Amino acid sequence: MAQTDVLIVGAGPTGLALALWLTRQGVCVRIVDKSSGPGEASRAMAVQARTLELYRQLGMTEAVIAAGYKTPAMNLWARGSHRARIPLVDAGKQVSAYPFVLIYPQDRHERLLVRRLQSLGVEVEWQTELQSFEEGEGHVTALLKQADGREESFAAAYLAGCDGARSRIRHVIGSGFEGGTYKQLFYVADVRVTGIEPAGEAHIAFDKSDFVLLLCSGEKDQYRLIGTVRDERAEHPEQLTFADVGHDAINGLNLQITEVNWFSTYRVHHRVTDHFRRGRAFLLGDAAHVHSPAGGQGMNTGILDAINLAWKLAAVVKGKAPDTLLDSYPIERQAFARTLVETTDKLFTWVTAQGGFADFVRTRIAPIFASVAYKNENVREYLFRVVSQTTLNYHDSPLSQGKAGGVQGGDRLPWLPGATADNYDSLAAIQWQVHVYGQAKAELSQWCSKHGIPLHMFAWEPAYQKAGVAKNATYLMRPDTYVALADPEGEASTLSRYFQAHGMLPN
Repeated sequence: MAQTDVLIVGAGPTGLALALWLTRQGVCVRIVDKSSGPGEASRAMAVQARTLELYRQLGMTEAVIAAGYKTPAMNLWARGSHRARIPLVDAGKQVSAYPFVLIYPQDRHERLLVRRLQSLGVEVEWQTELQSFEEGEGHVTALLKQADGREESFAAAYLAGCDGARSRIRHVIGSGFEGGTYKQLFYVADVRVTGIEPAGEAHIAFDKSDFVLLLCSGEKDQYRLIGTVRDERAEHPEQLTFADVGHDAINGLNLQITEVNWFSTYRVHHRVTDHFRRGRAFLLGDAAHVHSPAGGQGMNTGILDAINLAWKLAAVVKGKAPDTLLDSYPIERQAFARTLVETTDKLFTWVTAQGGFADFVRTRIAPIFASVAYKNENVREYLFRVVSQTTLNYHDSPLSQGKAGGVQGGDRLPWLPGATADNYDSLAAIQWQVHVYGQAKAELSQWCSKHGIPLHMFAWEPAYQKAGVAKNATYLMRPDTYVALADPEGEASTLSRYFQAHGMLPN
């Protein structure tokens, strides 16, 4: 029977990211998908700053930025009048090297990930469907069906379910999918637009109970439209065309739609699975959590699921950590998924609420508040942190320990720019490493050298204290670039105890 370390089912962004990070760490993978190839529709549009930071580990951040489009601003419209313009470029200039909202349609994104995977010698097996699987002693046996109808029995040490909201793997392991479905029917369309001002920017328009979001993809006159279908027309979505949807908010933008390249309708769900792990099977991305598209979080969350799980699987497969390390994956990612669903649910409910008062708040109060609030630098930075996923932390994880300055175990390391490079340069390596801002103790340097853990020292600057890091403290960085341990004393013995407590070997 053919065998591999990890069998990945589903070749969307989540599955492709998992395959890439595992392969880069020397783990053998097989990735299958029942589709005939990468997606043809643009679907998810936004690539957030945290995703771009982590893409440095694959050397592909600049390629994604070059292929995408930095949205200059978000414009708010109400009942045909332009009410506010909120600049988006450099909103997080103190937070990340990527302080913007990047638009990069999912179909193009997927093709880039597929090419990167091919460059590492791994091909996606399209038109290959998982029929069933069962867990044995030390492995999972899966039954795969090829395009020609041939069935194959295949064994893997672990199984990763990246197979979407209707996940077969989630069904087989018996994990629930609690939540619900919003009553509104949504439509999405890729259109050619003329007459919109300002051109090349994002626009959200409200008109009574109707709203529409317009996003520029970076190509001349090409935009994505997202809106709701109201009244009895929503009862038969299979019969709808673009001509059938509400056009009040669209007309309020004073634009002309000259061509509709793609149109689809969908229901929005908000659900989180009960178990992100059952034995040797894992759920990631839409197979584990679905939520409203508010804030452009879905695809990015799935990619971060993959990066979180990949280094842990690599450590266990290579015998550098016990299987119990994998239990931290559901602890860390399920907590974030539930928080995200609650947050996007509140925003989504506000945007889609019907009634006179809700309409008054959206069209009269919200534009004024947004325009005034966004002039405050602290507000701009806060909103960027929330949307960019740079506030995500794992404080409650069993892998998180200690606090030094304002940084504690489980935090994303503060980004600190330098004259020639930033402190994230070293994080491009998928490995444990230690950061010291100031001077490391001799015993710490010797310990790191003995155990093969790179030690990066940064000459102390007063600005570092403002960012939250403590002088001469030790920050042990996980392979996924989160802080594992923060030790204000900078002692080598603290590092030793950390690895011993978790039964892990350093690099």
